[in-house]
Amino acid sequence: MEEAHREKRILISIVIPAYNEESHIAATIRAIDEYALLRPWWCEIIIVDDGSSDSTIAEAERAAEKAMAPVRILSNRVNRGKGYSVRRGMLASSGDFVLFSDADLSTPILELDRFLRRLRLGYDVVIGSRALRNSMIEVHQPIYRELMGKAFNLILRSLGLSHFRDTQCGFKLFTRRAVDMIFPSARINRFAFDVEILLIAQRLDLKIRELPVHWRDALPSKVSLFQDSLRMFFDVLKLRLSRPTRRT
Repeated sequence: MEEAHREKRILISIVIPAYNEESHIAATIRAIDEYALLRPWWCEIIIVDDGSSDSTIAEAERAAEKAMAPVRILSNRVNRGKGYSVRRGMLASSGDFVLFSDADLSTPILELDRFLRRLRLGYDVVIGSRALRNSMIEVHQPIYRELMGKAFNLILRSLGLSHFRDTQCGFKLFTRRAVDMIFPSARINRFAFDVEILLIAQRLDLKIRELPVHWRDALPSKVSLFQDSLRMFFDVLKLRLSRPTRRT
């Protein structure tokens, strides 16, 4: 039985950036592994540890030993940022489709089924959204973070991203072609990386679909209210000044 599963072709790579996720990472690997076992295709799980100071790597290694799916653990020697970690994992992936997801699975892995159907309809990128009408939010973010998100979306209008309701949801699926076109030219290492990859995708005329998701906020957040917000502001300002244009 085990050998039969391991012989299935790897169709999907799932990239998980992780920073001090010792309390979540093993359960996340198990959940993805159990999900993949029930599908006719196979997946690889790529954990990118971003210089964690806790036992994230040890917990991931223990879970990987028990998993049926192949699990690769990449380690940044120092903390480089979520954008850097996602980019490293995406470029190291081998699947025909590549998902990146938050390490706590705030969006359940079962949502991947709906996202895959959209890619098979001809989309290049499908992004999760907590702001669409049919989104199911079990546990909301603190009110200050929701207000910050709304203010951030106002800023994004100057970049031509006003038609996206939620650029920051950590659940995004790409075709292999989209990964190879977008991520080699991405440069932002911190939390504004989502904005950059969507801008690049737009510039390349890739087809993007935003879908509502089931989502549950996991506390505590690793986003610093002031430090990370300031970094995001300056990163978005840099993107605004660079003004990437759409390819004709």
